[in-house]
Amino acid sequence: MAAEIQPKPLTRKPILLQRVEGSQEVVNMAVIVPKEEGVISVSEDRTVRVWLKRDSGQYWPSIYHVMPSPCSCMSFNPETRRLSIGLDNGTISEFILSEDYNKMTPVKNYQAHQSRVTMILFVLELEWVLSTGQDKQFAWHCSESGQHLGGYRTSAVASGLQFDVETRHVFIGDQSGQVTILKLEQENCTLVTTFRGHTGGVTALCWDPVQRVLFSGSSDHSVIMWDIGGRKGTAIELQGHNDKVQALSYAQHTRQLISCGGDGGIVVWNMDVERQETPEWLDSDSCQKCDQPFFWNFKQMWDSKKIGLRQHHCRKCGKAVCGKCSSKRSSIPLMGFEFEVRVCDSCHESITDEERAPTATFHDSKHNIVHVHFDATRGWLLTSGTDKVIKLWDMTPVVS
Repeated sequence: MAAEIQPKPLTRKPILLQRVEGSQEVVNMAVIVPKEEGVISVSEDRTVRVWLKRDSGQYWPSIYHVMPSPCSCMSFNPETRRLSIGLDNGTISEFILSEDYNKMTPVKNYQAHQSRVTMILFVLELEWVLSTGQDKQFAWHCSESGQHLGGYRTSAVASGLQFDVETRHVFIGDQSGQVTILKLEQENCTLVTTFRGHTGGVTALCWDPVQRVLFSGSSDHSVIMWDIGGRKGTAIELQGHNDKVQALSYAQHTRQLISCGGDGGIVVWNMDVERQETPEWLDSDSCQKCDQPFFWNFKQMWDSKKIGLRQHHCRKCGKAVCGKCSSKRSSIPLMGFEFEVRVCDSCHESITDEERAPTATFHDSKHNIVHVHFDATRGWLLTSGTDKVIKLWDMTPVVS
């Protein structure tokens, strides 16, 4: 009698729908065209391309436009089909795309920055164009008149830009690791606050206007969730990448965060759980479990005739402990530690299997990601990589 074959459990993962290739250099930004099977991309090779899906199933450019300088970033508004493109020479060029996406008509140019434009946002409700540049300037212009409305000098080159239309707050993340919040008026701005949480530069920002939460990604491999609306200064750390976090996107309808890394990792975080802040690391001259002196505590070493030990910290309670008292490792997903981290022995015993249950799923895009765009209506994710390839993914198996 033949043995019964048990079906293997299906692994839910993103489905690769399409590879879009043809750029000579890195595609710095790209977006999925809503309600169309199309992609708009801007590249370091100076080209702006609109790719539409043909009857063959392949994506081919319906628009191929060469700019005077490498294209560093873009912002596309589907309602008006207005395309704003940031260039390496500091210029922002605006175009209107035709309804069939076969033609782009120049509208105006802004000499917005003295050097490379790093981020652009077009705000339709206020008719503003917000931008940051390598000149360490944040600027905003009137999209109707082209008039420069105001500016603010950041502490370092900005690499993340988000805007809340309701409160007119702009969020700027920079390479020093600082996040700056400004309140914008028609022709002036006010500094609201600045804060830091990363040990590396901020590489990406993502704003959820419903929950009023700001996510920041960093070169230190981490993501931090800042509860702006709660006004309590809560900051939740998420550790799930082995390389710098390059891009963030938030699916509001499912409360899931998508973070993508330089190593090609795509992590989908469940943010609909009660997460906990990581504790502050405590200072001590001796182990807070066994009282053994640390190696700089000469007096206690001399009095007890003991060799000083190296200091570590438990990621769950924050206590300063020696290696012997923190020999165990555990994941703590509700604290954002999806990988195993050092914990003291007593905390290790207290962590239940339920508390070790993952709150994120991990996937490999098989290219080093520089930018992402998520189309929530279809559940599609666009990733562009250092391999000059754009990939389209069906994320519905994991974002649902």
